[in-house]
Amino acid sequence: MSEPKSETASGFSEDLTACAALVERGDAERFRVAMAAPVAARAVLFPLYAFNIEVSRAPWVTKEPMIAEMRLQWWRDALEEIASGGFVRRHEVVTPLALVLDAEGAGLLDGLVAARRWDIESEPFADGAAFTAYLDATSGHLTYVAARALGPVDEAVARDAGFALGLANWFRAIPDLEAAGKRPLPDGRAHAVRDLADEGLKRLKRARAGRAQVAPEARPALAGVGAAEAVLRQVRARPGDVAAGAIAERPFRARAGLAWRVATGRW
Repeated sequence: MSEPKSETASGFSEDLTACAALVERGDAERFRVAMAAPVAARAVLFPLYAFNIEVSRAPWVTKEPMIAEMRLQWWRDALEEIASGGFVRRHEVVTPLALVLDAEGAGLLDGLVAARRWDIESEPFADGAAFTAYLDATSGHLTYVAARALGPVDEAVARDAGFALGLANWFRAIPDLEAAGKRPLPDGRAHAVRDLADEGLKRLKRARAGRAQVAPEARPALAGVGAAEAVLRQVRARPGDVAAGAIAERPFRARAGLAWRVATGRW
């Protein structure tokens, strides 16, 4: 297994510092989540969130489907190396990622990468079940893997929380996805969008009911989920806001809410 680079003055290795910078540039909300977490948790969250950024970008950095497939396969190969417990390629994200994943976690993230193949294709989701499976395999897998890497967690609780967060983020991204020629929802009619938001709220409520099944040390991985509620409630009340790109949360309110969730563990 490859070794991380030497530590910087902050106590983070150069690789972890690079992961943190990547997350700061590419996913401001998850960067705030990680920075609000204890320092030990950041060493777990930053490589996972940096990995998620790299994989989510892979289908979009080229218009050639074959090249996009190759980029995703590169990450699947890296995860296979991590799962095998042997040699792991040297890379600023892969190297620290190998230090926080076990074989099961690597396998779950492989499912995340495989699900991202939809981003390459031009076909819409076949139906609602395919869309749900995509969110479960992307946001659901990432949330569960992050939580279980930090401490004991009930899988169903983490997956419900991840689905709610993934759906809220998806609603925000729909105008950009449509501009890129994608059909991001299996049914974009107002009543269907409202039903999706309602499903997200139900899952969030169910996850919160199981909060006691998440160990305190695992809770930073779920701290960002609370911000999904405002988005899902807005979409349920005004589904037309999705296509209009009118979903937003005031930055100060978002930061204050995150700080409260991290301090209390009540995401």
